[in-house]
Amino acid sequence: MFDAFVQLSLFTAKAFIIVILILVLLAGILALLSRGKEKINGKVILKNLNEKFAETTDDLLSEILPKDEYKQWLKEKKREEKIKKKKLAKRVFVIDFHGDIKASAVCCLTEEVTAILGVANKEDEVVVRVESAGGMVHAYGLAAAQLQRFRQKNIPLTIAVDKIAASGGYMMATIANKILAAPFSIIGSIGVVIQLPNFHRLLKEKHIDFEQLTAGNFKRTLSLFGQNTDEGREKVREEIEDIHQLFKNLIKENRAQVDIDKVSTGEHWLGTQAMELKLVDALQVSDDYLLEKSKEADVFQVCYKMKKTIGDKIFSSARAMKLGFSEFLRY
Repeated sequence: MFDAFVQLSLFTAKAFIIVILILVLLAGILALLSRGKEKINGKVILKNLNEKFAETTDDLLSEILPKDEYKQWLKEKKREEKIKKKKLAKRVFVIDFHGDIKASAVCCLTEEVTAILGVANKEDEVVVRVESAGGMVHAYGLAAAQLQRFRQKNIPLTIAVDKIAASGGYMMATIANKILAAPFSIIGSIGVVIQLPNFHRLLKEKHIDFEQLTAGNFKRTLSLFGQNTDEGREKVREEIEDIHQLFKNLIKENRAQVDIDKVSTGEHWLGTQAMELKLVDALQVSDDYLLEKSKEADVFQVCYKMKKTIGDKIFSSARAMKLGFSEFLRY
């Protein structure tokens, strides 16, 4: 019985490997065939949050209220909706930005901003829910510049921080007309850091030479494998001080009420502390803010979704098969 199970497992493993190889080969062929063809690889998805809030309330009341009261509530609701539709002229557009160290979401943010600018006016409002601990300077600089497009068009911009907006995340937040923060969210970290290991002594112990040729005194300042110099270190210090000063200038330009020397130490604070330091304007979670706005405006969530290529779908199928095979072997 055990031998039969082993044989079955080996056969399944071989079949799995063959299928994976075929899928990888197909994905490679499709990638080659699609090379050079420029296609739109995503689309903007719009979700009406007013309807979502209404559905949630409807579902709860249908369970809580007696049938007669629930029917009466529905009639009143329909009457109020008719009146509300006539009054609602303002729109609120909501964007979610979840930032990693490379600010990878800036690609989608760009498309979302462009889409909103195509329809929004000065009477509308944009709410961006930022969640990021920061990362690469140039990447978050671009994200902040994308949000600046709303300010240039005089479209009110609100940033809501429910969890964290630190370093590059806070750089984005400073662009807003208004910053909201949850009481225990993390705000600040207005500083710049560069860190990297150096393997020079290890290579020297192993008698391994590292050669690096450059044109220009500061083409390379700090090195992973070469011997770092005091001159190179000082140059890097100058560069990060310049970046830090630009960060501080951005905050002074957009939030003149902040004592920049007090908050630009690289420290971070909880939302309540950030409120005292005037880094944020109000303590409120984004859900409450949007719920309030839904009573006076149409609230739309805007999301740019990347379309999966055939190659992506094939690799996804391969990963699913791999997980399934792993579970089979485990049991």
